[in-house]
Amino acid sequence: MSAPRLLVVEDEEHLAEVISDNLAHEGWEVDVVGNGREALERIRADAPALVLLDVMLPGLDGFTICERLRAERNDVPILFLTAKSDDDDRVRGLQLGGDDFLGKPFDLRELILRVRAILRRTQWFKSALERGGGASDASAADEVDADGTIDLGDVRVDLKAYTATRDGREQRLSSKEAMILRYLVERRGEVVSRAEILDRVWGYDAFPTNRTIDNFIVRLRRAIEPDPRNPRYIHTIRSVGYRLTP
Repeated sequence: MSAPRLLVVEDEEHLAEVISDNLAHEGWEVDVVGNGREALERIRADAPALVLLDVMLPGLDGFTICERLRAERNDVPILFLTAKSDDDDRVRGLQLGGDDFLGKPFDLRELILRVRAILRRTQWFKSALERGGGASDASAADEVDADGTIDLGDVRVDLKAYTATRDGREQRLSSKEAMILRYLVERRGEVVSRAEILDRVWGYDAFPTNRTIDNFIVRLRRAIEPDPRNPRYIHTIRSVGYRLTP
């Protein structure tokens, strides 16, 4: 199996070289781009396993790159690297569809750990779909078809295409909403805490507070619930988390 290919998008040449060398030392293949527009075209042409994306870039900024990719249904994992470290920027980047956020200056050991975590979570989601729940995960196999679809009442959710369809009308899911649903399906009937969801889908440090996960649940309910205000499938367990009842 070939090593995952990573793309570092950073216009500070020295920093880009340091990051690239350390990632390569871990065994990953690494490409480097210093311009936002060039990076966007490279990702569109051949998406890597992960993009390490600076926010402040010539050509296009990192937030715009992420927003355009997600609008095009490109779910390439994105780790934002930026000197902007306040909570508003963190939340904005992640709500646009980013996977994690690391403020500069950062410890290279932490960077490596975050890269490994994102790749591990991405592999979990993809492998779970490929095996249709898997022999070791019989409960999930009962709910996820081999083609990666879930039926909840009159709604069919396609986890591979990130769509929810009801009465012929298709609604787009974000990759994170699909991953949340996939995890709730694995744990169906159980109470799953916000911390567990964040750890599986983002990692604990992705958001300033666990409560932010509620915003994604609200959007997911709008896509799959007959009446989002009175959920039939995704139930809130006060002060704890959520439970999926198929």
